[in-house]
Amino acid sequence: MRRISTYPLRLPRSIKAAVARIAKEEGISINQFVATAVAEKLAAMNTAAYFAERRERADIDAFKRVLQRPGGEPPRPGDERS
Repeated sequence: MRRISTYPLRLPRSIKAAVARIAKEEGISINQFVATAVAEKLAAMNTAAYFAERRERADIDAFKRVLQRPGGEPPRPGDERS
C-alpha cells in the first residue's frame, strides 16, 4: 500500500506565486509547504472540534461549586474575577 497519494491542486496564480516565493525563502518545496499548510489547518479544525465537544459536556454548576470551595489561596493581584 502506498503511503503517499497525489492530488492535482489548482490554485489561483497569485496564491501559487506567493506559495512559491515563501517556499523558496524557507528552502522547501511547494509540495512540502502545501502539505504542511493543510496539516496545520486540519490540526486547528480538530482542536476547535475538540473544545466544542468538551464545551457541550461541561457542567457549569459543578464548576461553580469547585470555585466556591473553602481553602486554597486568594487570587494573586491581576487574577481576580471580573
